[in-house]
Formats: sequence, C-alpha cells, structure tokens
Amino acid sequence: MKTMRIHDRLFELFITEEQINKRITELSIQIIKDYADKMPVFISVLNGSFIFTTEIVKRFPYNCEVDFIKVSSYVGISSSGNVSLIANSIKADLNNRYIIILEDIIDTGLTIKNLLNDLSKYSPKKISIATLLFKPEVFKFNDEIKIDYIGFNIKNEFVVGYGLDYNGLGRNYLDIYKLKEI
Repeated sequence: MKTMRIHDRLFELFITEEQINKRITELSIQIIKDYADKMPVFISVLNGSFIFTTEIVKRFPYNCEVDFIKVSSYVGISSSGNVSLIANSIKADLNNRYIIILEDIIDTGLTIKNLLNDLSKYSPKKISIATLLFKPEVFKFNDEIKIDYIGFNIKNEFVVGYGLDYNGLGRNYLDIYKLKEI
C-alpha cells in the first residue's frame, strides 16, 4: 500500500485520483441536470475545496458564477469546534439566486451550518451543498441540513490530499490519504 509522511505523521492511500475523477463526473452530471438553466453561483469554501471546485466548475457547461469564502475550523488533525470566517470575498449578487456551496469535507457540520446562516442573509432562491467527502457518523445536523451532493461517505478519519491538508502540507496530492494508525 502506498504511504507518505507529512510532518510527523504517516498516511496511507485511501481514495485514488481515478476514483475521485469518476465520482466528480457523476456529481457534475447531477448538478448539470438540476442547474443547467439556473445560472448558479458556486461558492468555494477555501482553502480545501479549491481542487474540487475547479473540477466541478470545469464540467459545468452553462453560465455560472464562482466565488470564494475562507473559513477555518481545524487545528492539527482535529476540528477545533470553532468556525472562523477568515475572508468573505463574495462579489456576486446572491439575492434571489441559486447558490451551490462546494466543500472539500463535511464532518460535524458546524462550518456548513455557519455558512448557511451567513448566506441566508443574502436572500438566495435556494442553497444547495456539494461535498467531496462526508463523515455521516459525526454529522450533528441530520434533521436540519440536507447535503445535496456527496462524493464519498467516509468514517471519522483524518485525510489529506486533493485540497485537504495537514498543517499546510498535502493539498497538492491528487489521491486522498488517510492517517495510518500505528
């Protein structure tokens, strides 16, 4: 099994680039079907979702806008439980628009809940959520929040690659790796 070291931790191959590309194509087909004539605004949650955003948007063959918001909730390999809005660079007019939030990973749901609250203030027509990775066993908002497009359901494991990092490193790997238990 392919492994790599990042800082002081060892990670093993978890989801290959080929598996990711196949699943993103499937998600894109669903999004196109739902939003082809709606000129959506894709909002990329930085930093982790930049690769996922690129792949989704380049497969969307209709008019759309892309914007970015930066939040932080991780310290090291675990969620801090606090969500901090670092930068809101949204320039698009969101009033009465279709918004698709693009996330790299959703675990407890605190980040997405805060984003939904913030974006609802703009009076959009509808907000949908797409995530590459979802951790259903730790998600706290099953009765409140619907995740519309899910790439992969995963266990509550720490992962890197494809935009996800460990203390700043690992985002550039095209496969996804999970923390190897020793």
